[in-house]
Amino acid sequence: MDEIINRVAQSALTSLNLEELKHRGERVVYDIKDNLFHGLILREKDFRDFIKTHDWSQYDGKNVAIICSADAIVPTWAYMLLASKLQGHAHRYVFGGLDALEQELFHEAIGALNPEEYRDAKLVIKGCGNDPVPTYAYVAIMQKLLPVTSSIMYGEPCSTVPLYKRPKA
Repeated sequence: MDEIINRVAQSALTSLNLEELKHRGERVVYDIKDNLFHGLILREKDFRDFIKTHDWSQYDGKNVAIICSADAIVPTWAYMLLASKLQGHAHRYVFGGLDALEQELFHEAIGALNPEEYRDAKLVIKGCGNDPVPTYAYVAIMQKLLPVTSSIMYGEPCSTVPLYKRPKA
């Protein structure tokens, strides 16, 4: 009887699952429209009173997307003031919607990777998964790891799409 050999397990491939880089913290949207007078105007005195009395601890450890869903002109300093209060509470905060927040979280995670761990690796960047990974993250990981890997593929180790192979010197 012939022994079944798992060639994938024996290969020199290194797998990278971008799902594992996804920050698990809660994502929330802070909509500044709730601070507008009649849904149109940000009154400085009212806003500063709100800033002083609001319970900022409710954002502890969370990831916050700051938006204004109303068609109103909000001065830049108002967003800056919000940021000053989220600092020290939120894990991460950005101006923009949840997509902008997700991009920033992946940017942070990919930036923390040590490319030397992938030096000369034959890398498979895992494709399909349970948690969606934005296309941005796949492009960013290429930028980070192309200079050090010997090859990069996409998919699963048993079925990959070749993307890059370092030219022979």
